[in-house]
Amino acid sequence: IEKYSYIFEWLKLFDLNIIIILAVMILVATINMVVALLVLILERTQMIGILKALGSNNWSVRKIFLYNAFYLIVRGLFWGNLIGISLLVIQQYFGIIKLNPENYYVKQAPVYINLGYILLLNLLTVTVCFLVLLIPSYIITKISPVKAIRFD
Repeated sequence: IEKYSYIFEWLKLFDLNIIIILAVMILVATINMVVALLVLILERTQMIGILKALGSNNWSVRKIFLYNAFYLIVRGLFWGNLIGISLLVIQQYFGIIKLNPENYYVKQAPVYINLGYILLLNLLTVTVCFLVLLIPSYIITKISPVKAIRFD
């Protein structure tokens, strides 16, 4: 280990890069979900006004939009996991991505599928997105029913 310590340092740096890339991806996905929810709220402003005029409280109207956003998150995670895990399984069994064995000491790019990591990442993604989506859904509480019904 001491003889090739620079390789292990390089591997630690690689792990840090993976964490940074995943954090940036989750940040971008979260921003996209916030924007999508804001657009959805703006498109449905009249519906919000009608629901409030009929007596719905703010939390029940917010729940409608949060459930819709949660559905979009789960659907995106499903398709992302399906495609990603499928590509990993294909690489693991068929070795589509070939490497030069003289440089890398292996013939194909090795993959490691850990369902625990995948589930943890999905759970964290859903939790972070849901918590961040509470903020734009708060806008619903500020919408006046009379102004919302007249909104064009």
